[in-house]
Amino acid sequence: MTTSPAQTCSAARDADGYLPLEQYGALGDGRAVALSGADGSIDWWCVPNMDSAPLFDRLLSADEGGRFVVAPTEPFTVERRYREASNVLETVFTTASGKAVLVESLNSSSAGRLPWAELARRVEGVEGSVTFRIELRIGRRADTVNPYWTRMGHHDMFTVDRVSGLFRRSDNVRIERADDLATVATATVGPGERATVAIVAGEDEPLVVPPIDDIDARIDLSDAEWRQWSAQLHGDGAHHDLLVRSALALKLLLYAPTGAITAAATTSLPEKIGGPKNWDYRYAWIRDAGYSIKAFLRIGAFAEAKAGLTWLLHRLGDGTQPQVCYTLNGDPVSPPRIVDVPGYKRSQPVVMGNLAGDQHQHGIYGDIFETAGRFVACGNVLDARSAETLSHLADECADRWRQKDAGIWELEDPQHYTMSKISCWQALQRAVELVEAGQMPSTCRDRWERERDRIAAWIEEHCWSEKRAAYLMHPGSDRLDASLALAVRFRFDGQDRLASTLDAIDAELGRKGFHYRYSGASKEEGCFLACTFWMVEARMLLGQRERAEAQFAAAMATLGARGVGTYAEMIDPDSGAYLGNLPQGLTHLAVIQAIATLTGREL
Repeated sequence: MTTSPAQTCSAARDADGYLPLEQYGALGDGRAVALSGADGSIDWWCVPNMDSAPLFDRLLSADEGGRFVVAPTEPFTVERRYREASNVLETVFTTASGKAVLVESLNSSSAGRLPWAELARRVEGVEGSVTFRIELRIGRRADTVNPYWTRMGHHDMFTVDRVSGLFRRSDNVRIERADDLATVATATVGPGERATVAIVAGEDEPLVVPPIDDIDARIDLSDAEWRQWSAQLHGDGAHHDLLVRSALALKLLLYAPTGAITAAATTSLPEKIGGPKNWDYRYAWIRDAGYSIKAFLRIGAFAEAKAGLTWLLHRLGDGTQPQVCYTLNGDPVSPPRIVDVPGYKRSQPVVMGNLAGDQHQHGIYGDIFETAGRFVACGNVLDARSAETLSHLADECADRWRQKDAGIWELEDPQHYTMSKISCWQALQRAVELVEAGQMPSTCRDRWERERDRIAAWIEEHCWSEKRAAYLMHPGSDRLDASLALAVRFRFDGQDRLASTLDAIDAELGRKGFHYRYSGASKEEGCFLACTFWMVEARMLLGQRERAEAQFAAAMATLGARGVGTYAEMIDPDSGAYLGNLPQGLTHLAVIQAIATLTGREL
């Protein structure tokens, strides 16, 4: 069994009404993710899918945003954690008059994901008596819609645009006020007593009206299903609890209807408070999908890995130019549009959509082939269509590697990024290995080998700096790039030069146990959490166990003290505050890979 880290905090909002990001836990059901704050307020939930419009958006609009609050009416302190090996979240509220536990889940059933969205929240009395205030306020989407409530038979029903939902409650939940602005209720529980509230919602579809007792029972059923899934993961020993927690977070980002893997569940959470780098990450990146599939394979989550790989290969096998990212249904991502809401801690702009869909990144070639190579290495096989798709991509990589691209960090300045060239080398090397394994046709093998070797020679000639004793971000620059730590996992040639590059990255980009993405990034963003765990993994693969373990312990000491195991994209190294969208898939999969490498699990 795994024990989730506990979070003890006062759950105080700042003067503008915002909670620290590290005080959110994530709930999910295979279609959407809800963020529950430590003060009992669910401040983000897109319905029915992760890339749908938000039903609750207090995360980006503290005053006017939609929220679903279940919190004591008295001042309280909080201790919270996930149930063991589960994505069911528990929050213990202690007041002057008593103690009670809030248990919450985006429910599933014994047959898997429910055909409707069911967000369930149950309060259980432990000591004394605690009265809870319950507020359900539907978001207005920057005043572009006006939610309204109706009475359908004996049921309270809301409608906002194409989404309809039911507010279900147990008999001891008393409605105090109900209008089109909000429904407000109260419930009091003592030892052994419970009260349950829930939302059942769907888009353009009839709604089932489940009895509240059935909804309540599905909280525990969902918990059992999560624990059963976690029990099948490979490995034990050191850091197993942390590995399972990140695996559970990564599982939340797998969009079950298609197999797409979402980069993160939110949009526009700033990389620096007050800064303009606020992106919409509710889409599926080829890079993130490839890395996530590898992580799933490494821990034995084969069904999730296969679903993700099938989605990825289908996107690449339709004869069109590969995109950097797609919607969860596999469509092109719309350009960003600005949404007129205040933004998290007044950080603007708030956007929906992403420009990355129009970029080219050479890294997609390496990501695809590394994923396919790992899939085969685990004893699986490719079908004929997938092998043909990969052959065409290898040819494309061999043709295009000399061009500039946007790089792994999706920068606006096209360059010959060193990491992009290494990714092309990686793609052609894995293509050759797949030929040797009998998984791809050998017709173009000689060409792939020649171009692979040319790429390696080009990198050595143009990207290495004797002055910096490191590979540079790109030729003609003096900058460093922390993503080059990945070259060790990719088995790029030259361990001495890679080790020296890691030392340079630590010296220039490291701060208080974490790492910035590249030279100059500290002026406009926090440390990128995945980079630190890539460094841990690289150190371990280079035989530097003590340094790897020390870096891992330092990072986890900070993260373990900051929340319940739902990690964001970045962290402020001075304050420890989370920055960027969450839960962030790259962070969680980097944790998984680092732990697996530390414990000696095969790549």
